[in-house]
Amino acid sequence: MTEKTNGYDVVVVGAGNAALCAAISAHESGANVLVLEKGPKEKRGGNSFFTDGAIRFAYNGLDSIKEIVAITEEEAEKIEMPNYSEEDYYNDLMRVTGNRSEPSLAGQLVSKSYETIAWMKDNDITFELIYDNQSFEKDGKRHFWGGLPVKTADKGVGLIKQLNERVSKLGIDVWYESAAVRLKKEAGQITGILINQKGDELTVNTNSVVLACGGFEANKKMRMEHLGEEWEAAIVRGTEFNTGEGLSMAIEAGAATFGQWSGCHSIGTDYNAPKVGDFTKPGDIFKKHSYPLGIMLNKEGKRFVDEGADLRNYTYAKYGREILKQPGQMAIQIFDAQVKPLLRKEYVLEEASEYKADTLEELIAQLPVDQKQFLETIQQYNEAVQEGEYSPNEKDGKGTTGITPPKSNWALKIEQGPFYAYPVTCGVTFSFGGLHVNPNGEVLGENGEMIDGLFAAGEMVGGIFYDNYPGGSGLMSGAVFGKIAGATAASRSKKSKITV
Repeated sequence: MTEKTNGYDVVVVGAGNAALCAAISAHESGANVLVLEKGPKEKRGGNSFFTDGAIRFAYNGLDSIKEIVAITEEEAEKIEMPNYSEEDYYNDLMRVTGNRSEPSLAGQLVSKSYETIAWMKDNDITFELIYDNQSFEKDGKRHFWGGLPVKTADKGVGLIKQLNERVSKLGIDVWYESAAVRLKKEAGQITGILINQKGDELTVNTNSVVLACGGFEANKKMRMEHLGEEWEAAIVRGTEFNTGEGLSMAIEAGAATFGQWSGCHSIGTDYNAPKVGDFTKPGDIFKKHSYPLGIMLNKEGKRFVDEGADLRNYTYAKYGREILKQPGQMAIQIFDAQVKPLLRKEYVLEEASEYKADTLEELIAQLPVDQKQFLETIQQYNEAVQEGEYSPNEKDGKGTTGITPPKSNWALKIEQGPFYAYPVTCGVTFSFGGLHVNPNGEVLGENGEMIDGLFAAGEMVGGIFYDNYPGGSGLMSGAVFGKIAGATAASRSKKSKITV
């Protein structure tokens, strides 16, 4: 059944961080806004729901942070907060993407990051400091490092809850179980969108559509086509609903693709994690991100990455694919008693797959690995560890020599029992390939010209991330380009001669 509905100035497709920021921004600009969520209400929020809430932005020391996070004077006196300038952020983004990030988009993300965080705070989003993973105690003070000191309260769950509360307070319409099917386009302009709502088809008239419904990471066929056959086996860490329809709709309407369609954000996650994100166990609880403190071997007993190449914030988003390349798409993280107290919280959750033994031989006997080679590799690693001062919260240069791959930092011998093993596999978070979008959030066609009335934000923006990304940049990109796309879409709708 097909029917016409009343029109909206702006229709936002998706209901995650980017989409809801777009909806709020469009509403602030005077537009009548509709949000479409493919899933049911209890599964709303896209990938944002499953994040740890860490969000990266440029700031000028503690004074800037105090404008975003409620910090008492007593608390502030015990904090060392180095500056993280726009130049620092931009350089980090370029460094980890091999200088491939599109400069105009990277510049927009970085330059608008702080004002967007402040705007989110003004829209009732609460932020807090990341004490546990992004700071260390020294001389009675908490020293923050890595340019990522802030997260949303109650992680991604809290972010989605607060964004939806704001959307509700503003009176923005949200339709659940309403999947966008096709864009309506007449005379080169977007004029509506076809929706499947619980089996019924209807068309919403609109001058402006903001696509913010994620990439294709939950679509096994598209993963295999664009990322490679081996990606069939990857665990989907986030929502099951990001299956690429938004990208396909835009391409059908003339949008140009952009960015690294063969790349994605992927991490090492618990080998026994759910095959898709479990909304009953939200938050990023299955990740295993303390690998810089130990070593990681495959089933054949061989190391395959430099675990200490850089701070965790700058390597975790690319090491998932390296795990996927290993036999059985599995790796084993190994730690000893020296570093066990330093492991991140996810290692002590009941969901963690942990093996423990007093000796390495007993530990390895429990694992599905080549036991002889496993022990030989650990012995070779121990013999290669060099002297030096161990400092787990900064790049300490305490590495190895004479082995490949090396371990460049945080190299301690694995020699003090008890010993611990955690099997991991690859979890895909989001695909990097997207649409060609200009810094104003406007989608471009193959000729480089704007498609009138079509905008995009979040994971659908191609060209920002390649192979890797600085931790916390995904949520920030979603918010920045969501805010921009919403405002631009509202402005476009006001100028349109089409009556909705």
